[in-house]
Amino acid sequence: MIIRKLQEAEKTSRRVEDPNGNWDSVRLLLKDDNMGFSFHITTIYKGADFQMHYQNHLESVYCMSGEGEIENLDDRKTHPITPGTLYALDKHDKHILRAFTEMKLACVFNPPVTGNEVHNAEGAYELE
Repeated sequence: MIIRKLQEAEKTSRRVEDPNGNWDSVRLLLKDDNMGFSFHITTIYKGADFQMHYQNHLESVYCMSGEGEIENLDDRKTHPITPGTLYALDKHDKHILRAFTEMKLACVFNPPVTGNEVHNAEGAYELE
């Protein structure tokens, strides 16, 4: 059984900051935990507006607080994100995430990340 507390993990190397200043992510479950996925609590900072394209991972995201939107770059449709919204990037969707207020998101990645990943030039995490 794995037990972790967010407040404790925030003070360790499990907290990763975006070098571009858009987000921070506390990785509560990682590849080494052998669960088959990773689980993160991610804070997207107010005013963030950035492109991502997880070519190597599938991601699902649940909004716990805050408001923003996601734009699918394939069809240019924009969807509001508010508390209680889940979105799943089931087709490795290239997208833009915008935060109108600070957003707290619960994120699941498959395959799991190892812990230090930040977005590459394509907006993806590399496989490690």
